Amino acid sequence: MKKRARLPGLVATAATLALALSLSACGDGNGGASSDDGKIHVLVYGDASNKVEQQIVDTFNKTSDVKAVLDTIPGADYQKKLQTIISTPQAPDVFFNWGGGSIKPFVEADLLLPLDGFIEKDPDLRKKFLPSVFDSAVVDGKPYGIPMRGTQPVLLFHNKKVLDDAGVAPPKTWDELLDAVEKLKDEGVTPIALGGGDVWPTQMWFQYLYDRTAGPELFAKAVGGDKSAWASADSRKALGMIEELVDTGAFGKNYDSVKYTNGGSVQLVASGKAGFELMGSWYYSQQLTDHEEFARKDLGYSAFPAVEGGKGDPAAVAGNTNNYYSVMKKTKHPEAVAEFLKLMYSDEFVKAQLDIGNLPTTTNTDKFIDGSGTPEYSRFQYDLVADAPSFQLSWDQAYPQKASSDMHKAIQQFFNGQLDTDGFIKAMQALPTD
Repeated sequence: MKKRARLPGLVATAATLALALSLSACGDGNGGASSDDGKIHVLVYGDASNKVEQQIVDTFNKTSDVKAVLDTIPGADYQKKLQTIISTPQAPDVFFNWGGGSIKPFVEADLLLPLDGFIEKDPDLRKKFLPSVFDSAVVDGKPYGIPMRGTQPVLLFHNKKVLDDAGVAPPKTWDELLDAVEKLKDEGVTPIALGGGDVWPTQMWFQYLYDRTAGPELFAKAVGGDKSAWASADSRKALGMIEELVDTGAFGKNYDSVKYTNGGSVQLVASGKAGFELMGSWYYSQQLTDHEEFARKDLGYSAFPAVEGGKGDPAAVAGNTNNYYSVMKKTKHPEAVAEFLKLMYSDEFVKAQLDIGNLPTTTNTDKFIDGSGTPEYSRFQYDLVADAPSFQLSWDQAYPQKASSDMHKAIQQFFNGQLDTDGFIKAMQALPTD
């Protein structure tokens, strides 16, 4: 049985110094909010969307006296390294996050700048975004983030050719998914690619099955502090379905040695070695970057299957409402930062995001979809989100950041059979909710 070490917490001072040195390789490496070099440093999660972020930085720099520098941290390391530098002189001026629980500790530590003043001077910083999305970065009644990518529902992606060869259609129900798993196994294909080495992709199966089985109310109660929700009959039913899927061999045997963040699971689907992968909508952009011919010809997608007899609405979605730019209170250039943030609702931003398969949450996005580089995919996402009766935020973003390590540990251990149902329930009940 595979065993993976628990995710580390904050590292010691020596490691902090090492990180500061490593960040000198990002951007121009001349410091952040606390060590003024006459620039604003914008720190982002390193992935395929960075080309749009660099484009927007370049546009800003054409007219601004204070220049912006885009610094990136590879996605697998982003959360840990952000936690390490956020209260040091190497902190950026502006940084990527998921809103909600991901920034609440920084607000409580008085590290972030409330954006009320920016919005008072430019009301469009709020008005140009869908309210439900903008409000995901409101903490204690104050706005601390501006949407900066696109809404990110989690979708069930597939290799069209692999499914066709196995006589499989994108499943609309859970039973159809189980049937597809058996047919793909018969073809010698891993039915579902999973970057289990990253853990958070595994979490996606939990959040969707809980939503389909119990509806959004169960998780809302749990994250609100009602620990009994995890021990409910619906919770146990969802866990039983996860066990059944794993036990059928749906994910193969080596999923814990595969990662999404290094392109491993992405490659499995593109090469035809796997049929499906459950992933956020950014997956299209990643496949387009890594395997362009496959993405344009054979990459398919569908909504997560319905669970027959479940309390959840099949039209509900789970994932991330968006990513956000938040601003450090110590920035030496708040006026320049405010001007930079205005570009997040510009026509250029919307068009560039749509062209890589991201769906911005500005109020005018709809009018650009048909003329984008990915009209069919963007329209699918837009309609899916627009029609969704609920949008469940990813568990590790809804819970406080300090809960993530123990949550991921419980998810991985249950998936691997190292925790039974009661053990998983107990671990989730122990998570902090404030």
